[in-house]
Amino acid sequence: MKPVKRSLIAVCAALLAVVAVAGPTSAAPNDKLPEHYNFFSGIPYELQHPGGSLPGSNDFGCTPTPEHPRPVILVHGTGGAQATNWGPYPALLSNRGYCVFALTYGAIPGAPWPVNQIGGMGKQDVSARQLDRFVDKVLAATGAETVDLIGHSQGTYMPTYYVKFLGGAEKVTKYVSLAPLWRGAASTVPIPNIGRMLGAIDMPVCTGCGGMMAGSAMNKKIWAGGSPYVTGIDYTNIMTRGDEFVVPYTSGYVKPRAGESVANIVVQQGCAKDFSDHLAIASSRRAAYLVLNALDPAHPVTVPCEYVAPFTGQHF
Repeated sequence: MKPVKRSLIAVCAALLAVVAVAGPTSAAPNDKLPEHYNFFSGIPYELQHPGGSLPGSNDFGCTPTPEHPRPVILVHGTGGAQATNWGPYPALLSNRGYCVFALTYGAIPGAPWPVNQIGGMGKQDVSARQLDRFVDKVLAATGAETVDLIGHSQGTYMPTYYVKFLGGAEKVTKYVSLAPLWRGAASTVPIPNIGRMLGAIDMPVCTGCGGMMAGSAMNKKIWAGGSPYVTGIDYTNIMTRGDEFVVPYTSGYVKPRAGESVANIVVQQGCAKDFSDHLAIASSRRAAYLVLNALDPAHPVTVPCEYVAPFTGQHF
């Protein structure tokens, strides 16, 4: 067994142990699919179903309802995948009548499992083309006119290339971002041109990581036209003050210009005991219910305030 593969399996086993002791399950409406509010809760499923999709997601026979006419596509972050990044989201949304889809993008081409389930490693323009094909596949299967996107980390950033340069603006209605990094990560590092320098270097394994740096060529493309937003798309940015990767977390807090539709939300506003960090925000029930309200503001749900631990997203 190759050292890299052996190490990754060991990491997965360790995280499985974390899930076993940390992750609560929430009873869903009508006792449907269980909603696991733990960032690592998808790992056991991945270990049992290599390359599979979490229950509630990627049913290409799903027909959107009049109440939820747009399919929802989950776009994972760096190092994530369609099963390992999303904790409660496939069940949360499926239980409430949404057609839910998730892809793995940016994985190392031709790599064996489990390396092929470590996504977000490629350059954003290449990954955006993968998203483009996936959106078209979802639209063709469901008969919908547009989709809604929910992204986490790089999954909030890469799709902008899709909507700005690959025709995605006509296919996306709502764009919901968890831990967005519009201005780039590490935007306060006091080294002139570091983003430009790192963005031009193909880093080992993660060739697209430099493109997420402030000042990189990709970051400038994200800001083409003077804004990361596209008029006609409804944006919601959900951030956490505990973000240790998007520094400062306000990199994701960009006010709209005239004609742009944007809501900026920090999970700690009104709830100081949510200690979500960059990972845990993708399993915070508070953040998840904010997402529900962003997708369907006409039927708002009550947003809870609970203790959320960093890293795992364990709830108490």
